[in-house]
Amino acid sequence: MKFILSSLLFITLTAATRQPSIKNATDMNNYNADSADIARILTDAYFKGIYEGDVNLLGSTFYSGTLLFGDAGGKPYFKTVAQYLDGVGHRQSPKDSGKPFKGEILSIEIINSIAVAKVHVKMYEFNYFELLSFHKPDGKWVIVNKMISDVGQ
Repeated sequence: MKFILSSLLFITLTAATRQPSIKNATDMNNYNADSADIARILTDAYFKGIYEGDVNLLGSTFYSGTLLFGDAGGKPYFKTVAQYLDGVGHRQSPKDSGKPFKGEILSIEIINSIAVAKVHVKMYEFNYFELLSFHKPDGKWVIVNKMISDVGQ
């Protein structure tokens, strides 16, 4: 009985972690194009908007109803995207502070019209790992959820 349960658990975990299958060259081209689009949004708008404190540029990456969850400096973190953007607009940008900033894409996973990007952002005294959920309504990728965790230095 233990063997059967262990086998079922193994099969379930294996199936849950398997990458979506790409059936043909068109699917591969779409996957590559979507991955490049998300990487471009992260590099040219998300990271740049955070670094420069450009609320309009940064705001263009989010769906209007996006929620942000996680922890920052050891404290629970919850904001609406409007609250987050207001905070960005009222703080000194990393660019203006002259302090180091680094935004790095760790991975992008895409399934049809949804995606998750894992990114790393170091700024000020924060060392964030972020999971950004994307959706592609109307042909444009937007962040629909942001989860962050500050892991310290």
